[in-house]
Amino acid sequence: MDHNLSLITTLAAGFGIALVLGFLAERMKIPALVGYLVSGIIIGPGTPGFVADVDLASQLSEIGVMLLMFGVGLHFSLRDLLAVKRIAIPGAVVQMGIATALGMLIAWAWGWSWGTGLIFGLSLSCASTVVLLKALETRGVLETMNGRIAVGWLVVEDLATVLVLVLLPPLAGLLGGSTEGHAQSTHGIGMTIVLTLLQVVAFIALIAGRRVLPWLLWQIAKTGSRELFTLSVVAAAIGIAFGAAQIFSVSFALGAFFAGMVMRESEFSHRAAEESLPLRDAFSVLFFVSVGMLFKPAILLEQPLHVLAVVAVIIVGKSLAAFGLVLAFRYPLNTALTVSASLAQIGEFSFILAGLGVALKLMPPDAMSLILAGALISIALNPLLFAAIEPVRNWILSRSALARDLEQREDPYAELPMTTERRFLEGQVVLVGYGRVGKRIAKAMQERGIPFVIADENRERVEGLRKAGFAAVSGNAADPAVLIQAHIANAAMLVVAVPEPLYVRAMVETARTLNPGIEIVLRTHSEDESELLRKENLGAVFYGEEELAKGMTSHVLGRFVPAEAAAGAH
Repeated sequence: MDHNLSLITTLAAGFGIALVLGFLAERMKIPALVGYLVSGIIIGPGTPGFVADVDLASQLSEIGVMLLMFGVGLHFSLRDLLAVKRIAIPGAVVQMGIATALGMLIAWAWGWSWGTGLIFGLSLSCASTVVLLKALETRGVLETMNGRIAVGWLVVEDLATVLVLVLLPPLAGLLGGSTEGHAQSTHGIGMTIVLTLLQVVAFIALIAGRRVLPWLLWQIAKTGSRELFTLSVVAAAIGIAFGAAQIFSVSFALGAFFAGMVMRESEFSHRAAEESLPLRDAFSVLFFVSVGMLFKPAILLEQPLHVLAVVAVIIVGKSLAAFGLVLAFRYPLNTALTVSASLAQIGEFSFILAGLGVALKLMPPDAMSLILAGALISIALNPLLFAAIEPVRNWILSRSALARDLEQREDPYAELPMTTERRFLEGQVVLVGYGRVGKRIAKAMQERGIPFVIADENRERVEGLRKAGFAAVSGNAADPAVLIQAHIANAAMLVVAVPEPLYVRAMVETARTLNPGIEIVLRTHSEDESELLRKENLGAVFYGEEELAKGMTSHVLGRFVPAEAAAGAH
């Protein structure tokens, strides 16, 4: 029987070769995604032998992007985005402007028009959220302040790129491209811009302001069917993403992101994340495979200097721009290096934007090949840049007096005000972290009249706490200076309310060095980690699931009268 098996052969070839090369890459201590990219090159049209269906692979990878962005939304609330808005919004806009200008500059040097250079530069300016999330999750820093800043920065970039994608067709004529079907007056272009902005705002308001999805999830969960629950999660992610694209002209990725943010309001958000994880992982592999399929290795031999210039803009130009901007906002060197590494790559939005530019005759096909080459090389190198963050930071600090000065620069919220009451400086509790757990601890202490000082990495959060009348300092409590400013030397207790396995030992060491008799309370969300912390006798360790079990056990036992007590009553 003659069947069209292009979908099955594409999946079989993509997953099979990606598995082999991903395994080999890991054995060679190279990130697995490099193996996925190479597998895409092998089954792509740019190399001899078997060629998979490029269009199918592209659509399958789009599903991976949607599911991954849905997962981000499950963990990234609107509150998180607003918490980093002061650096993410201006930082993303300025960085995109600098990267676009660099792209226009090299395009001008190659003899391209300014309109071509603009689209080319914009394509180089937007980093891949998929690549960033993989890097942050691998290193366990997605939930840290640095991770939130990086994700927030890229979300702003995604929003800006969506706006560009919608406005590009009507503006094509002004940029020197094809005006077929898009010829408009200046008044028409102005109306298009206004309508586009209204569509995006309407979508966000509709999605963020509804409780239908959490309610629907609750109804499905009551059936007790696991497959229905999994189906509802996937249907919500893909359905809302598709609806957003069709109704509001919002990208699939952005629609899925907001769908995840809405589902976060449900008490089943953790289970939803777990149920969708296998699908997210599988289809995100197809994303990297599809990138490799689009790449033509011949471009490396035909235009090596052009490729080198593109890679330089992506890895060097964007990173230096982000590095300078983060330092200008008075954030630590480690944050600047993390954001720089996060932006030193391009991905899905770059391909979409470049493809639209070629379709509108704003860019030559060669430009698309150069962008793909830059994407492939930057994605492959990105894990190495993340691995180099700490060594580079230590190297810079050991050799540069300016860097050390910047690391210790004055922060308006790094010290307690001179007007702070004495009761917050002696015998107080130092509370590290004002998240979901820290906030509840702080509320309980406030109700009991126990004085405490909050230490939190989020400067905007500390500013809000100060305005609300709390004693708070900003900074990473693993830095001794932060705990010193919280007056740890005279404190009665240190409570670490954030699960930071990388930094908790540094916090404890600083506290015990300055205050040997201090009582220490630690939080962890890993059973293995809790056992290690207890063996090292670092303090009282509270493991989430263990404490939940104790509380439930206490409630259950309290509802029953012991047999001895019942007999004595008679």
